[in-house]
Amino acid sequence: MTRIRAASLRGFSPLVEELGGEAGPLLRRFGISPATLASDEGLISITAHDLMLDAAAAALDCPDLGLRLAERQDLSILGPLAIAVESSATVADALECASRFMFVHSPALQIGVEPDPRGVRGVVAATYRKDLRESPYSAQAMELGLGLFHHVADLLLGGVTGLRSVEIPHAPLSPVQRYLDFFGVEVRFGAAFGSLRLERSALDRGFDSADETIRRIALEHLAAHYPDPGSATAPRVRGVIAELLAYGSPGIAQVARLLGVHPRTLQRRLAREDTTFEALLDLVRRDAAHRYITTTEMSLTQVAALSGFSEQSSLSRAVRRWYGTSPRHLRRQGAATAAIG
Repeated sequence: MTRIRAASLRGFSPLVEELGGEAGPLLRRFGISPATLASDEGLISITAHDLMLDAAAAALDCPDLGLRLAERQDLSILGPLAIAVESSATVADALECASRFMFVHSPALQIGVEPDPRGVRGVVAATYRKDLRESPYSAQAMELGLGLFHHVADLLLGGVTGLRSVEIPHAPLSPVQRYLDFFGVEVRFGAAFGSLRLERSALDRGFDSADETIRRIALEHLAAHYPDPGSATAPRVRGVIAELLAYGSPGIAQVARLLGVHPRTLQRRLAREDTTFEALLDLVRRDAAHRYITTTEMSLTQVAALSGFSEQSSLSRAVRRWYGTSPRHLRRQGAATAAIG
């Protein structure tokens, strides 16, 4: 289960109460303990986090919930990563730092700088993405992420100059004017990915808070205490399994070949990380099956195939082993939790 730091929900409970709701029941309905939010360092399922935001927006009749929450937050929600970002010399340095260590906040989220999706010379895209193999797309979570991205840049720079447009993958949730008021520039919906389109020259803007000594210490701390999950074997194996799952249940020989190692070498590396190939395969299947069952209307035969099972009966046995219930009952439970209000 991919997680996100509880700091991502900082300000959520007061906001819900101001909107006339109760945060506790909303959180618990999605398996999030309100006590976990007492510490920024708490970890919660990113799927539960995102689905809860979407459901809360619907229950509270607040389509701009993600943007409102972004307005209440600042860079400090990123914890130790925030120190490295704000002490960077330029926007480019800050984005490079965020790209390198965003996994500290959540391994499912990525920040980057890419070519302009519209192909305009002298323009780049500061991108914000979620790995959809790890968790379903969430419109409210995307607006929270892009809104915070913009809000932080505005705070650090004393105003975002050189911003051409904001690209949002989904259709408008609120009146378009709300987005224009928030971002101050054109907002394009139905984009391939979320991003802030910037003039390339904006990457060279400096921060008043720049301090190379503090930045170096912060980066050394991050490198020492938060090893990149990409350097570990288990996350790479999980990623390959997830990519192959729709084509059937992959074996260790197939995964080892794609990673360029001998199966026995792969087994030894996983053992050093206190896991096995079989345990990771089961974990990826479980997460995929749960996601398809509770967030889509696919038939159980389709769910079985996409989760690496040859037969629906095999899926049913696995779901009962994982969750103590049938796939259909699990789906009804998921529908009930989403039907808030």
